[in-house]
Amino acid sequence: MTNPPIDLPAHTGSRTTRLLGVAVLVGVVTMILLGFFVAPEDDLMADSVRMIFVHVPSAILTYVAFSVTAIGSVMWLWKRSVWWDIVAHSSAEIGVIFCGLTLITGSIWGRPTWNTYWEWGDVRLVTTLILFVLMVGYLAVRSMDGDESAVATRASVVGIIAAVNIPIINRSVEWWADRTLHQQSSITDGKLEDWTLFTMFLGIVVSGVFYTWAMTHRFRIAWLERELRDGDLGEAIAARRAEAAASGGVS
Repeated sequence: MTNPPIDLPAHTGSRTTRLLGVAVLVGVVTMILLGFFVAPEDDLMADSVRMIFVHVPSAILTYVAFSVTAIGSVMWLWKRSVWWDIVAHSSAEIGVIFCGLTLITGSIWGRPTWNTYWEWGDVRLVTTLILFVLMVGYLAVRSMDGDESAVATRASVVGIIAAVNIPIINRSVEWWADRTLHQQSSITDGKLEDWTLFTMFLGIVVSGVFYTWAMTHRFRIAWLERELRDGDLGEAIAARRAEAAASGGVS
């Protein structure tokens, strides 16, 4: 294994990832302050409306993350692009976190709003759960032993199938209005105003920045893991440290 030059920094981050991390921390603190001390309670949902600052951004980033997984899966099947395969896998791991958070916050919000944590007859709830299970299945396939190319191909098929569920979830409230407790879109219904709307959009931005930060680091780790399996870890670490040294920052 090739040892990296001793004058290079002992990290594999960059100035960009550091700035993204700081932006996430500042954004979260700002959201907490606005959400609890500035945004008013709702006339109907009272303080429970504050769940919107986490629930809606989590749902949107769930769509984004799993859509990226689907795109990466298509590119793997089409071009056999290792880069896209790693993007797909990395995005799926982050997407499962966002999707789980969507389900948890939705259930907590549902208790004071609908008087129940869960309703099996609600199309949006069930289809979101199906998406979560499918993507957990995607990660389970990725963890299987065997030929790496074959595993990536099987996982790509699962990722594409799961993504078909995204537009169904998104439009379920309109398509099955009589079979859902879920309200119309909080963004398009025009009922949110002032600080509540601003804080929700801030939550979307912060979640997007976190996704970018997490994707960058997860991709780098996954790439190093692949290099390790290929026996080229030393060269990969040296290349990443050289990139970090050139950027002049840390993660």
